[in-house]
Amino acid sequence: MSRHVEAIDAETSDTSRKRPVPRAQGVIALSLAIVASVFAFFLAWPWWWDFSYWAESRIMWVIYFATGFVLAIYVFYAFFGSLRTLFEHDAIERAELVEQAEPDDTEGQS
Repeated sequence: MSRHVEAIDAETSDTSRKRPVPRAQGVIALSLAIVASVFAFFLAWPWWWDFSYWAESRIMWVIYFATGFVLAIYVFYAFFGSLRTLFEHDAIERAELVEQAEPDDTEGQS
């Protein structure tokens, strides 16, 4: 077994604890989530539709957009977390395939 695969197996063998996300990855994911939420916020703003669905109560729109913005940040952040997990699993599978494809050096030696 190669050292890389052994290291991955050692990291993933204990399913009772989760590896913490490195701080830089968490900050980047949160920043991307905020930027994506800002874009979504402006796409949902009523001036795109000539204020055709603007409610009479402006305070309700403020609450609506504030709640939607916070939920959008959460959804984007969760999406980036699941995407990171997907790529980690792909890396583990690729490492296992590479290990299986390597010829076993101990078979030919006596």
